[in-house]
Amino acid sequence: MTDALWYFGRGTGLVSLVLLSIVVALGIGARSGRTAFGLPRFAVSLLHRNAGLLAVVFLLGHVVALYFDPYAQLRAFDLVLPFFAEYRPFWIGLGTVGFDLVLALILTSLLRHRLGARAWRAVHWLAYLCWPVAVLHGLQTGTDGGSWWLRTVTALCAALVLAAVVWRFTPSFPRHPDRVPRRRPRALQEVR
Repeated sequence: MTDALWYFGRGTGLVSLVLLSIVVALGIGARSGRTAFGLPRFAVSLLHRNAGLLAVVFLLGHVVALYFDPYAQLRAFDLVLPFFAEYRPFWIGLGTVGFDLVLALILTSLLRHRLGARAWRAVHWLAYLCWPVAVLHGLQTGTDGGSWWLRTVTALCAALVLAAVVWRFTPSFPRHPDRVPRRRPRALQEVR
């Protein structure tokens, strides 16, 4: 049973990283305000949100599996307080920081209508910090950190995110179109 938990924890962590990379790239694409990746705006936003939700599901599976795995030796507070784990405290702590950032993203997204767009967007920028933290955690914590296949998957994820970030900061990146103020319906204009 413990081997199953260990493999499940490793697998869900890697899938979380892949999905998080896709979420970052789609988030940048959704920010453009126009069609991206050959998809209409609503489809990019929908894929971004759903890939994010799926990444969270796999991340929770990763955390729960490793919490119950006797090899990982995680305590309950190691899941939310970084840098106190007994095994590789710094690298496990980075995973905890990433997990805490994801929790902040989820919480603020659920409260978006109460926070306002500006506050939500400020917290949402944490996703850019969450991704490299997850990469470093994955490369340095697990037993597969030096394996060719993990490094290859991580390099592909890094290439995707790097390409999206470079695209985001190019002058040709399409920006959200300027908002045009709504015109009052003719019937309401005549009432004045």
